Amino acid sequence: MNIVTPNHIAIIPDGNRRWAREHKLPTLEGHRRGFDVGLKIGRKIRSLGVNTTTFWAFSTENWNRTPEEINYLMKLYELFVDKNLKEALKEKIRIIHIGRKDRIPKSLLKKIKDSEEKTKSFTKYILNVALDYGGRDEIIRAMKKISNNKFLISNLSEENFNKFLDTKDQPYPNPDLIIRTSGEQRTSGLMIWQAAYAEYVFLNKHFPDLKDIDIDYAVQEYSRRQRRFGK
Repeated sequence: MNIVTPNHIAIIPDGNRRWAREHKLPTLEGHRRGFDVGLKIGRKIRSLGVNTTTFWAFSTENWNRTPEEINYLMKLYELFVDKNLKEALKEKIRIIHIGRKDRIPKSLLKKIKDSEEKTKSFTKYILNVALDYGGRDEIIRAMKKISNNKFLISNLSEENFNKFLDTKDQPYPNPDLIIRTSGEQRTSGLMIWQAAYAEYVFLNKHFPDLKDIDIDYAVQEYSRRQRRFGK
């Protein structure tokens, strides 16, 4: 079988907390383990020649979790950004934040903006960090941008609507393959607009258990499918 390499893979890393419970460990340990796995999976995806990787780190609904868990996650994300920046500068990875910026802690937001600025000229790889991200929220924010720019709705098209989304100006804004872990078979609204023709692979294992071989399997499964794009 000929392996078709996606241009853009998005990951919904589900199951950190369930993994921790099953291993009789604190919830926070599940997130820490997931953080380590996320770095490795990002490297694996790039090794396959995939240009764009999107990690859904924190949804707009995740603010409903306990303050302790949220604070721990935000500290982990600071570390995640730090480690990815070091790697990004070496491997020429452009880091882009997608999602809201108004609710992210100032120290984390500063690191995110710094990473975006330092890597903005890179084109070899793109890493989208979906933090405080929701698909519906992205559409609403896009509509507000259109209104604020006094753009005539009568002139709106699919092509120019893309310019108001978080993935604007990216070479591959639309994910070809979306992988969700933990056996959950739903999209939860990730990239509602961009993922209209994405292929989905649902893996029946928690994210902290994810291995390189699972990414190989997902790409092989993607290669078996015939993408018709409505034709």
